[in-house]
Formats: sequence, structure tokens, C-alpha cells
Amino acid sequence: MLEGLIVKALSGYYYVKPLQDGNIISGEDPAVQCRARGIFKKKGISPLVGDHVMYSLTENGEGTVDEILPRSSQLIRPPVANVDLAVLLFSVKEPDLSLHLLDKFLVHIEHSGLEALICLTKQDLADDSDDVLEQVKRQYEDIGYEVLITSSLQGIGTEDVKDRLAGRISVFSGQSGVGKSSLLNALMPGLSLETSEISLRLGRGRHTTRHVELIELDNGGYVADTPGFSQLDFLELGVEELSTCFKEFAPYAAECKFRGCSHMQEPGCRVIQAKEDGNILASRYEHYVEFYTEMKDKKRRY
Repeated sequence: MLEGLIVKALSGYYYVKPLQDGNIISGEDPAVQCRARGIFKKKGISPLVGDHVMYSLTENGEGTVDEILPRSSQLIRPPVANVDLAVLLFSVKEPDLSLHLLDKFLVHIEHSGLEALICLTKQDLADDSDDVLEQVKRQYEDIGYEVLITSSLQGIGTEDVKDRLAGRISVFSGQSGVGKSSLLNALMPGLSLETSEISLRLGRGRHTTRHVELIELDNGGYVADTPGFSQLDFLELGVEELSTCFKEFAPYAAECKFRGCSHMQEPGCRVIQAKEDGNILASRYEHYVEFYTEMKDKKRRY
């Protein structure tokens, strides 16, 4: 059997690129079109894009996925395995920057155990918003996140992003219309990914990415270009886990008066005190309260 990497899944087929000594090979080797063995369905598991697999070639030049190797990570939405970096793209304008949605994405990324890179796109549209952009950058860097400001149109920051993607599998996610395909086209001229015009009336773009596929870069990296999301839910996250997904809460939560403090209204809550003292961003705490309330409401309904 041969070792390979699933780079695309479409209509029951898995497209596998060969690996050498477990490492991603960057080159012109074509992907082998494979079917998965029936045993996977019986076990209730499915190969995912990003999986390292063992496969065998068949007589017709296609192949069969025989074994899925252990995963280092697995995302439910988008369904990708072995990702270790999530690039969250949020535009300055068209659509307008939404810190509420950014924080919701960060909760999911923290819960998944991935490293996050915040990429603020379309700097060319910033105009008089430059001060706000730099303020957002400083605020999230103070929390501990890496933030890059880019413009695909002007070529600003694209090389910095590309350097962070070298030799690893990354996932691009963010609100529809923020310029994911445009940035990938800027990173790899010749990709010619389909981009969409922004509907100013709706404030969102048309979905142009219809399936998950790993796009190969020329520096050994692969990027999962995924459908844009305008909403996220918390179905896979327990309400008691939410506070751990706000990384700046950790040093204060350990000193709360009550064990299992929800940081909502308990006396002696150090997280609330840190917010009042200005050590935790008020907007981040407000979003935490909104998410917590949303999750509790859903739990009652279900």
C-alpha cells in the first residue's frame, strides 16, 4: 500500500496525492481518484480532506482508500482533518468588520485546539478607518492572537500570510465576501479562483466555493478554501466550556471565589472584576455573555 494525502472529496470520490516518508510533496504529481473501502461505512467513519491515508492502486488507474491514519485534529464544519492553523479573514468594509462574528469564530477555533491567525482584509477600503483598524489589531494582539492587515488589490501583507502557511495545512474561514479567494489568487498567481461581487444591499457575497479542497502552495503548504459562513452555532460546544475559549479569562478564572463560576453574576468573580478594571475588553465580555445566554436558551429548548 501507498501513503497519501486526501486533497479533495467530491461525489463519493477521494483525490489522493502521494506522500513520501509522511511528508507533503509539493510538485506536479497528479492526485489519484479513489473510492473508500466499504468497511469505513460499516464503522460509521468517513475519510476527510486532509487525512493521511494508506491506499492501493487498482487496474483501471484509480485507487482504493484502505486505511485512515491517526488524525492530529478534526473539524466538523468545514469537514477537514489535520489542520493546525486557522486563518480567519474579516474585511474592513464590504462587508463591514464584525467583532461579534470574529469572536464567535475564535470560540470555535479555540475549542478545536487550533492556532489562529486573524487576517483583516481589504485595507484599500479603509479610508478614515485606519485608526480603528490599528486599534482592533492592538486589542487582539494584547489577547495573544497574531493579526495581519492585508490588501489583495495592493499586495499588502500577502507575503507575510504566505510565510505563515509554509509547510502546513491551514484552513481559511470567515464571513462570505471578505476576499478569501482574492487573497489565495494573490498568494498563488495562476490559481484563478472564482471570486464574487458583494451585494451591498445584503452585505454579503454569493458563495463561490462549493466544496472543500486543499489548494497547494509553492512553499509546501496546503490551504483549505471553504464556503463562507454568515452564521455559526454552538451545537458541538458545552456551555461549561465556553469561558475556556476566551483565552484572556484564564488567569482571572483561576482566582474566582466559586468553583465552576460562570462569570455571569457570581460574587467574587475575578473575570467580571477584570472587565470592570479594564483588563478584559468590554466588547469581548459582552460577546461572552451573549454567547452564554444563546447556548443556555438552546439547551432549554432541546
